[in-house]
Order: sequence, then structure tokens, then C-alpha cells
Amino acid sequence: MPPKYGNGKVCYLEIPTADIAQSVAFYQGVFGWQTRKRGDGSIAFDDSVGEVSGTWVTGRPPSGQPGVLIYIMVDSAAATIEAVLAHGGELVQPIGADAPEITARFRDPAGNVFGLYQQRK
Repeated sequence: MPPKYGNGKVCYLEIPTADIAQSVAFYQGVFGWQTRKRGDGSIAFDDSVGEVSGTWVTGRPPSGQPGVLIYIMVDSAAATIEAVLAHGGELVQPIGADAPEITARFRDPAGNVFGLYQQRK
């Protein structure tokens, strides 16, 4: 199914990194993001549901302190935290800080901080 298009939709991310291969391995391993080579030779990604795409960019500092904070939806925040740690990431905010919402925050190996969001059942 192709992504939904519409005015105001968040559609593309540029994630800073010093090591594109390391970031590719992290996001594929933790979230199952698919990667592809663009016409210009750079590596792009698509999220696990094909709704958001983006690329990793060098020469830009990581977003280590939340300003705009992007949350990634997951089936299990606890299991995803384990995967983040196993793939070289760091836990920044544990589950429970935003209760009753099920959230956490992590830092990827490049130093960017993202949130995790688990839909309550």
C-alpha cells in the first residue's frame, strides 16, 4: 500500500550521523526500517509501515537535547529498549515518566534523542 499523501503530513526526516553504516545497522536492527540507494548514491530509509522516509546526513550535529522530539511507535517499549541497548543506543528516559502514556526516550549511537511510544491496549 502506498503512503498517504496530504497537506500537513510529516513525511521526511534527516537524521544527523558521523557514520551512516552504523546508523543504518541501528535503525534496521531496532525498528526494521528498510533502506535503499537513491539516484544520487546516498542511502535513504523508509519506516516499517512505509509512511515516513528520510536519510542520514553527515556534517550536522546530532540532536542530543530534545527541542522537537520525534516519537517512534512500537509494539513494546520494553522490548524496544532492550533492542536499543543491544544495538549500541542508550536509555535517556525510562518507561513511566509520562504516565499514563507508555513512553521512553533513547539516544542512538550518533547521539540523537528520540522517543518511543507504545499504544495502550
